[in-house]
Amino acid sequence: MAETPYARGMAGVIAGETAIATVGQEGHGLTYRGYSIFELAEHATFEEVAWLLLKGELPTDDELAGFKSRLLAARALPPELRHVLEQLPKTAHPMDVLRTGVSTLGCLEPEPEQPTAEDQDRIAERLIATLPSMLMYWHQFAHHGTKIDTEVEDHSVAGHFLHLLYGHMPNDTQQRAVDVSLILYAEHEFNASTFTARITTSTLSDVYSTITGAIGTLRGPLHGGANEAAMALIEPLQNADEAEEYILCALARKDKIMGFGHRVYRISDPRSDVIKEWAKKLADATGDTRLYPVSERIEQVMRREKNLFPNLDFFSASAYHFLDIPTPLFTPIFVLSRVAGWLAHVFEQRADNRLIRPSAVYTGPDERAWVPVKKR
Repeated sequence: MAETPYARGMAGVIAGETAIATVGQEGHGLTYRGYSIFELAEHATFEEVAWLLLKGELPTDDELAGFKSRLLAARALPPELRHVLEQLPKTAHPMDVLRTGVSTLGCLEPEPEQPTAEDQDRIAERLIATLPSMLMYWHQFAHHGTKIDTEVEDHSVAGHFLHLLYGHMPNDTQQRAVDVSLILYAEHEFNASTFTARITTSTLSDVYSTITGAIGTLRGPLHGGANEAAMALIEPLQNADEAEEYILCALARKDKIMGFGHRVYRISDPRSDVIKEWAKKLADATGDTRLYPVSERIEQVMRREKNLFPNLDFFSASAYHFLDIPTPLFTPIFVLSRVAGWLAHVFEQRADNRLIRPSAVYTGPDERAWVPVKKR
């Protein structure tokens, strides 16, 4: 009998098939449904990318207009969900708030036992539309005591989120910066949270359970939480020279520097090049002379000392900071975007399902005899 391959953390293990994305096939590079991430970030909107992920093709004018119209109409939160969000403390982590919000919506608007394609599409659009509403309704109520109207007229997910955060419409640069960020974070093949969603789907569970599980998986600092950790690293540093000295000391202590390297990419993270350009653009727009130079020097030191490249999370941290987005909301923005990828994987898993149930290498004791409690 052939020996079964084993790799810690399933590194390099092929666990299934997908037609949704390719990640780092040549050590770098990322495509959604065959389209380069560079072209999508340059030309597409997040809504076009979400449709592409869910449907497999770019939308026509009519399809895109209908999709955006339905998302806009689906932003309202049920009164029962608003009541639940109002009970959550301001000390709650926003990822926990989103996890609770999705679970509650699943109780109020459950998926049918035998969902049709139309049911799936309706729930997918409802989730994409309401996640910014859930996050910002709780944020504004918990931190400012304000019960906001989540049904604003902005025609994009990025504009919806920023409008609810700022209390007014964002300018075009702010909106496009978040829009591009959502595109970059939308999909990444069999990462930990997506794999969680596929495992849950494979048991024939409902879509709300898959997204709730995926949010919980994304919460960890080794996955979605890295952009918040990167901000915690760069925010106290006053200039580039101080940043270099700090990083050299941290490396000497063998500290982990968050926001660098990647399990899949060996040469570079293509998304980092795009978000770095936006971080620079936003730094110039806000007159920053500290945070961007600090980030650039840390990037240089990490390349020189460890031959490590920044991943998407590192320059996302400064970009979000320049947009006046509170640091605890960084990882939740990841959710507002990645939900499109998770849902695409739910649909793909359901279309050709087989229960995902891997085996383990047993490391416990050999078989032994039972010992009565009085003799232990």
